[in-house]
Amino acid sequence: MLPFSRVTVIGLGLIGSSLARAIRQYMPTVRVTGHDADPQVREIARAIDLCDDVTDTAGAAVTDADLVVLCVPVRAMGAAAADFADDLPADAIVSDVGSCKADVLAQLSAALPGRAIIPAHPVAGTENSGPEAGFATLFQGRWCIVTPPAGADPAAVERVSELWRRIGADVETMEPAHHDLVLAVTSHLPHLIAYTIVGTASDLENVTQSEVIKYSAGGFRDFTRIAASDPTMWRDVFLANKDAVLEMLQRFSEDLSALQRAIRWDDGDALFNLFTRTRAIRRSIIEQGQDDPKPDFGRKH
Repeated sequence: MLPFSRVTVIGLGLIGSSLARAIRQYMPTVRVTGHDADPQVREIARAIDLCDDVTDTAGAAVTDADLVVLCVPVRAMGAAAADFADDLPADAIVSDVGSCKADVLAQLSAALPGRAIIPAHPVAGTENSGPEAGFATLFQGRWCIVTPPAGADPAAVERVSELWRRIGADVETMEPAHHDLVLAVTSHLPHLIAYTIVGTASDLENVTQSEVIKYSAGGFRDFTRIAASDPTMWRDVFLANKDAVLEMLQRFSEDLSALQRAIRWDDGDALFNLFTRTRAIRRSIIEQGQDDPKPDFGRKH
């Protein structure tokens, strides 16, 4: 039995459009309705037949939904939910795909008091954005972390979890605040570092006479992929998960100072031990199927 029969996706960017495609591919009898606040995005979604129906208002999109999934920037969740609150069916479940959970849960709870809210975070994505960037297999073999609030209906949690399993994700449940700390380490801090490094390189571009871009086939190129991610989304992530990001940034700064001392004092053993430990982490990620072990990260040339 399918967990839902009518799913509404609010926000038709990379994740929202991938979710719509995945549901239509792996659960073809489920009706998918989409809405985006941007009229141009709605027109593109209609032109590429992204959903069974694309509505001009959020209220019209949710009128017969049994699941509504918000795929908008994390600081816009509350406003997006308020847009359809009056039209939401009494028994509908509301979820989302944001990478910050405690703040999103607070926004949705305030906008939709007394409603069934089961937040989730598919840990997947690319640097591209927009309705044409999505693809149905984005979630295959990736983790989706479901972060129900205290006292959530176990049946509702299982229905949301089963949806993600049906489209190929591995599902884990986690307390919202703990999720935010984990993601601050694994996702938010790496993005912050990438934005900083690429920004520094941009400032040095005139000094190096364009050599930064010319010789970017090394590690710098991989930072630029991360730093090309959607600016609105990541601005909101850093502000919404401020406490956890600042805590991890402080820890990183301390570790960076230790590395700086090792280089200054020619402490080769400290450098070797660190690099050996981090190499093992990379191998563990590949062993768990979370990246491609092929040369050059599996890039096609």
